[in-house]
Amino acid sequence: MTAIALYLYPRWLRLWHWLSALLFLVLIVSGASMHFAGTPWLLGFKVAVPVHNTAGILLTLGWIGFVVGNLVSDNGRHYRVRLRGLVGRLIAQVRYYGYGIFHGAPHPFAVSDAMKFNVLQQLSYLGAMYLLMPLLILSGWAFLFAAYLPETLFGIGALWIVAMTHLTVAYGLALFVLVHVYVITTGETPLTNPRAMLTGWHRESGTHAP
Repeated sequence: MTAIALYLYPRWLRLWHWLSALLFLVLIVSGASMHFAGTPWLLGFKVAVPVHNTAGILLTLGWIGFVVGNLVSDNGRHYRVRLRGLVGRLIAQVRYYGYGIFHGAPHPFAVSDAMKFNVLQQLSYLGAMYLLMPLLILSGWAFLFAAYLPETLFGIGALWIVAMTHLTVAYGLALFVLVHVYVITTGETPLTNPRAMLTGWHRESGTHAP
């Protein structure tokens, strides 16, 4: 098999990725520290609040940079869903992750310069970055300026709506991160994909990759 090497992760994207990962970890720890205030092995509430707010502001700036970067660079092409044959590709990808990967089946998707994500990755990243992240950020900023919220929305306490939205979306994104960490270990070797996000180069000896 011919080895391939594709430069798929530009420096700005790698920097955003690792900084966002660090900030999200800080947000999880500080958020849990506020939610379960008084737990001995978590941060104190008075420490957790400014840490969480600062990390949230930085994550917001990073997300804006990510969106702008995709708009002005070629990286945005990887998030454009090709509708033709979408259902068939979804079925093939689900079958691979649910069965084929455990039986040595070849991957149904070939990484290329034109598209580095398989269809499940593409849809999950779109959902995480363009749906859940805006909801997390907007609800977080609403929390930060809670004093300016109306008392009720649709007959329900506005602060309660914001809190439940923020918490639910945070759980959803935490689940996304866990699945993401697992999926990146399913490359040619467990370190193939993490190494690519460190160097920018996707390398493998075969013709198919997750």
